[in-house]
Amino acid sequence: MSDLRALRNYINGEFVDAADGRTLEVVDPTTGEVYATSPLSGEADVDAAMAAAAEAFTTWRDTTPSARQLALLKVADAIEARAEELIDAECRNTGKPRELTRSEEIPPMVDQIRFFAGAARMLEGKSAGEYMEGLTSYVRREPVGVCAQVAPWNYPMMMAVWKFAPAIAAGNTVVLKPSDTTPASTVLLAEIMGEILPKGVFNVICGDRETGRMMVEHKTPAMASITGSVRAGMQVAGSAAKDLKRVHLELGGKAPVVVFEDADIPAAVEGISVAGFFNAGQDCTAATRVLVHADIHDEFVAALAKAAAETKTGGIDEEDVLYGPLNNANQLKQVSGFIERLPEHAKVEAGGKQVGDRGYFFAPTVVSGLLQDDEIIQNEVFGPVITVQKFTDEAQAVAYANGVDYALASSVWTKDHARAMRMSKVLDFGCVWINTHIPLAAEMPHGGFKKSGYGKDLSGYGFEDYTRIKHVMTAI
Repeated sequence: MSDLRALRNYINGEFVDAADGRTLEVVDPTTGEVYATSPLSGEADVDAAMAAAAEAFTTWRDTTPSARQLALLKVADAIEARAEELIDAECRNTGKPRELTRSEEIPPMVDQIRFFAGAARMLEGKSAGEYMEGLTSYVRREPVGVCAQVAPWNYPMMMAVWKFAPAIAAGNTVVLKPSDTTPASTVLLAEIMGEILPKGVFNVICGDRETGRMMVEHKTPAMASITGSVRAGMQVAGSAAKDLKRVHLELGGKAPVVVFEDADIPAAVEGISVAGFFNAGQDCTAATRVLVHADIHDEFVAALAKAAAETKTGGIDEEDVLYGPLNNANQLKQVSGFIERLPEHAKVEAGGKQVGDRGYFFAPTVVSGLLQDDEIIQNEVFGPVITVQKFTDEAQAVAYANGVDYALASSVWTKDHARAMRMSKVLDFGCVWINTHIPLAAEMPHGGFKKSGYGKDLSGYGFEDYTRIKHVMTAI
């Protein structure tokens, strides 16, 4: 174990081990082998991080928007300058293809930080005025305080940005916990940011689910924010309710992809296969649940199966690879279990099995012949698996699309503008894409309804989630 890389917590501007010395093993998912350790943080570590964030908040909240903007712009510049180090850490920890990580993750991360840097100076509200005779009112928008944040393992770097950037831009301080399986790039982000931000403004503690629970239940944070599973979100909401903390939840998804008979089939197949298999399907907005009009169903399924067969999974530096392994052994077991439990009426059109005998790779998979109540339709697989259902008319498409507990993202594929507008109105999802699937812009909100959670990431709406509103009235 002595030759393993030892990751450490970042608390109050210093890298430290867990107070009691406990550690977790960090596994390379391309091999299944342990390559590092990280702290298994306990109560003393959570206390220390929260105390540092609380102390830093007393001064950070009073910094001017321009000062916070400048700090975040410097963070964005530093991430660009050290991009290769971050890519190395992220790829080793997740198995993602290096070139795609370089092109698809670093640029949006930097862009999102710069967006929130600008948002710090753009808060708006009602003008001061006399809304009652003899009394002047105005509204203050203030930071909420210390934010306890838990990031997921599917996009460790980018989800860390989605958490800390709006919080810090608004004048809050942060204690962030990365997933226990993917702490490496977040610890490196702490090193980069520590050279720019005052100590205590950004703290990282590593650990497991119990560490996250202690963070959420700690008396110091004013807000808890998590990106994760529905189960985790429910636990956080329940824990936060004990002392009425604000809660921001971005949870699971089961995105319907509605393909009408007039759709451009080659374009739809290409867009959907990429949006379904990218990042091994480990994306809450992934194009996982395709609904196809009966008139083009067979043609579409054949084309999608062909696209899946031509899609390649492989190692970090292999050529022409769209995605790497699943994140961990438990995730491989979960995805495999869905395929093993398929009902008799389902048909595996492509893939459906593990690839190789080393690491957690799973083949691009297409499953047809499914019914609305089937387990694989109703529950999130979070793997490179695209299901296909057949519908006969618009009403049935809407019923199938909305007939799940998730409500994060969706897409419609049609040349009929009126139909696209009707569908965008009735689809019960936080995002509706038309003739595309998965692009995100920093200026636009990301977040769902129902069991996909509440609160928004990105955009001015996401920024406002990290502020509170105070009414001030004075006699004149």
